[in-house]
Amino acid sequence: MINELLWPALMVVNYILILLAYRLYGKTGLYVYTAMSIILVNIQVMKTVQLFGYVTAMGNILYGSMFLITDILAENHGKKYAKKAVSLGFFVMVATTVIMQLSLMFVPDASDMLSPSLAAIFGILPRITIASLTAYLISQNLDVFLFGFIRRFTGEKWLWLRNNLSTMISQFFDNVIFTWIAFVGFGIFWEQVFDWPIIISIFLTSYAMKLVVLITDTPIIYLAKRMKGSVPQ
Repeated sequence: MINELLWPALMVVNYILILLAYRLYGKTGLYVYTAMSIILVNIQVMKTVQLFGYVTAMGNILYGSMFLITDILAENHGKKYAKKAVSLGFFVMVATTVIMQLSLMFVPDASDMLSPSLAAIFGILPRITIASLTAYLISQNLDVFLFGFIRRFTGEKWLWLRNNLSTMISQFFDNVIFTWIAFVGFGIFWEQVFDWPIIISIFLTSYAMKLVVLITDTPIIYLAKRMKGSVPQ
């Protein structure tokens, strides 16, 4: 049951850090947190765990929180700042992939002990990066669009509705795109990575985990909205 205890603990810590980053550094804090999250997510997703009897990939909490961050930016500062966070995340992941692939090309010294571990983590990164960035760009831009579209009808009211509905729809498309490119492939990108039962389990469980993150982050976006006047600009 250790995983079932660690998962909500990680979620709470993540929310606290997002609010702290926003309170101390304003929009800049959220941009930095987005950059950190997209790097860690693409490393975490390589680790599969069991939660409540189902197999899922790590990274659901951090990735789901990136939708929370763009929603906070869109609500408090406007659509262009939310889009800036999306484009920043894209740039950071591309830059990380390029730098690490070049780094892996260096011939390690005989004294090196960590090169195989780095290769095991970052050698698979291009595949995960293609899947993640494709899903990220489509789903995050869809989320920003839907959030703004719903806001035009609701105004300042029903923040919970635009936060939940926009993210619920965009994360479904995100899950479909990422799972297909990263784990299925159909020989178009690469061969299928896992058997279908594992792929389906990862898809359903990861989406369910993202929905939990989505529902529980609703109080966080209300707290962030109340903090708007006191954060650095």
